Amino acid sequence: MSNPNLSILLVNDDPAWSDRISGILRNNGYINIRQTSPGEARTVLEQQSADLLLTAGDAGLALASRVQQLDEMGDHYTYTLLFTDRDPQVLLDETADNGIDEVIHPAQLELQLLPRVYAADRLCSSLQRMRQENRLLRQNIASLEQRNVVDSLTGLGNARYLRQRLADALRQVQARGGAICYLLIGVQNAAQLQREHGGDFYDELIQAVGRRLQQMVRPLDVLARLDDRHFVLVTLPADLQECAPSSFKRLHDGLNLKGFMTTAGDLRITAGISLVGLDAKSLPLEADTLFEEASQLLADSYATGLVTAKRMPAKG
Repeated sequence: MSNPNLSILLVNDDPAWSDRISGILRNNGYINIRQTSPGEARTVLEQQSADLLLTAGDAGLALASRVQQLDEMGDHYTYTLLFTDRDPQVLLDETADNGIDEVIHPAQLELQLLPRVYAADRLCSSLQRMRQENRLLRQNIASLEQRNVVDSLTGLGNARYLRQRLADALRQVQARGGAICYLLIGVQNAAQLQREHGGDFYDELIQAVGRRLQQMVRPLDVLARLDDRHFVLVTLPADLQECAPSSFKRLHDGLNLKGFMTTAGDLRITAGISLVGLDAKSLPLEADTLFEEASQLLADSYATGLVTAKRMPAKG
């Protein structure tokens, strides 16, 4: 059954295209439908977000990326359905990171529109409910005694949390094998951004960076905010070979190649990532050693624009 309250936005320069799709959707129970052009879509979405975005062609593809940035700023998720004759396997590849959730070939509109919208309807309801529950959970966490391990600005773990989880990871690798990838993620132009736009803006930007990092890492990875300029990611791969710069190139690109939507405008950061890998052969090892090694490597990442890496040597 369709959800009449589902907020749907149709974006196309051709009003006839939007009228056609709107008619089909209204005849099947959807009533909260707006129509606009690609040039006006951003303003329309800033005024009121949408649950489902239907758009077409290259203009729609460009819009999807902008909508993804707006979602990061507003802690929202817009399901985006693109009508295009381009290869869906390329558009929907997770490494493309273009904000597209589903693709329909224009010739298949009549056949595929309603089944895809029904599927998006169900998913949007679940996602919005989960996001609301997550917001309530973050609020509750902030009021609990355990908040001393939570960064109040981003909702991520703080430095205390990082030390606890890293100590657990070191014990696990020493006892059971496997490896640890310790990544220090720094914002090189942090001081410049703070000077130009002020502290309140910078807090907003760091929140957006934290949300994007959460979207790009796996659920079991340890992600923490270390201080005003640095985040840390700890992963536990099965093999040390996975602690390679190529494994985290998407993370580096995701921070550097796409701007962050803020009240000060669409801004870019210059992010560096240093990677320290180790396995049981490098243990025992103090957590502070990892901190120091990663900090030294980060300067090289800033200078080269690459993920810089080091493997800790075996003991003895």
